Formats: sequence, C-alpha cells, structure tokens
Amino acid sequence: MSVYLLRHGATEWSDTGRHTGRTDVRLTEAGRARAKGVRLPRDLPVVSSPRSRALDTAELAGLTVTEVTEDLAEWDYGDYEGLTTPQIRETVPGWTVWTHPCPNGETAEQVTERARRVLANADNVILVGHGHFSRVLAAVWIGQTAGFGVHFRHDPATFTVLDHERESPQIARVGATS
Repeated sequence: MSVYLLRHGATEWSDTGRHTGRTDVRLTEAGRARAKGVRLPRDLPVVSSPRSRALDTAELAGLTVTEVTEDLAEWDYGDYEGLTTPQIRETVPGWTVWTHPCPNGETAEQVTERARRVLANADNVILVGHGHFSRVLAAVWIGQTAGFGVHFRHDPATFTVLDHERESPQIARVGATS
C-alpha cells in the first residue's frame, strides 16, 4: 500500500510566505509550469482538496481527480490567514504553526485528527493538497502528531511517498517530482 502526497504548485502567497488555508489563491505561471513536470502513476485514484491550486495542480500533472474532500484542505490558520510568520511574531514572539495556536482556526490536535481520518481510508491513492497539511499527514503516518511535521520539507509541486517496510510505516520518498 502506497500513498502519494502531492503538494500544489507555487502561488503568490506561498512564494511570499503568507499562510494560505481557506483563501483560494491561484497558481503562478511558475507554479503551473512546475506542476506540469510532476510524474505520478496514472492508475491510482486521486483525491484532492477543493482549493483550485490543488485541483489545477492535479490536472496539470495529468491526473484525473476522482474525489474532492474538504478533509484534504490546508490547516485553517484562522486570524493568521494571509499573514507571514514574521508578521505574526510581531505580537506573538516565537510563534510557529507547529507549536502555537491559530486564533479562530484549527488546533494541532484537530489537524492531527483530520489527518488520521484521511489516512484511515488511504490505500494506493494520490492525495493532492497543501504544504503544512501534507507534512502533518506524513507525521501521522509514522505514528506522530501534527507538531512532528516540522521535520519534513514539502516544496510546491513535489510529492512524498508513504509506504511500509514489512509492517512498519515509512516515509519512502520526500520532495520528488517523478
């Protein structure tokens, strides 16, 4: 059983470090070009976040989305939507999404539970989504919680492969394009 986590291509907000959860920001031209270069198996079901940046990335990568679910949406940053980490740190020193709350957004515990729900039904599938949430999915896959996602990097228009070595879950590839 393999699970592929495809992160959407670059957007203006991702390029400038703005936290992009609910806002539907379009891919940049560079993001679109890079998404076209992603090569994934064509014979697997594809489940996507409903945000256009995820749906467009799947299409540009030559994938056919078979299901759309809000469960694959990015972390809900609440009041921090559209802000950068340095802007947030002006009022909350040392803030990170991994260690601090997002007022009026999702908690790390809520994001962890959502990831567990997604992975409970994931079997030989491509999941198309977002940076922070894909990192949470990887963390949960290996038995950790959302905060462990800080240890993974997931650049735009790349994918991570979740697999097993015998019975043990493993991160088989990170940051791949083909």
